[in-house]
Amino acid sequence: MKLLYISLIVFAFNLPFGYWRINVRKFSLQWILAIHLPVPFVIGLRLLSGLGFQFITYPALVGGFFAGQFIGAKIHSWRLKNFKLPLTSCLIWDLFLVLKNYL
Repeated sequence: MKLLYISLIVFAFNLPFGYWRINVRKFSLQWILAIHLPVPFVIGLRLLSGLGFQFITYPALVGGFFAGQFIGAKIHSWRLKNFKLPLTSCLIWDLFLVLKNYL
């Protein structure tokens, strides 16, 4: 059960990074950072949660990592296509601007 919760946290943590990654040039420094900056967080989360580095944890956490990156990129593409709003590379800021406009 703990593995499921940690995988969901890893997924949610990677959403903004996938959102950022899709908005920059491929293989640029920002693109590389968007992929690799969450890795120390995931390692720290593994150690703090007590999961360690058992083989069974790899598919769940790697799956959560890549799913978060993929869905974050899809959110950016979906918002760009459907809302025609000016977008930045920051998911949190864009959501703040949407809430500000609708409240």
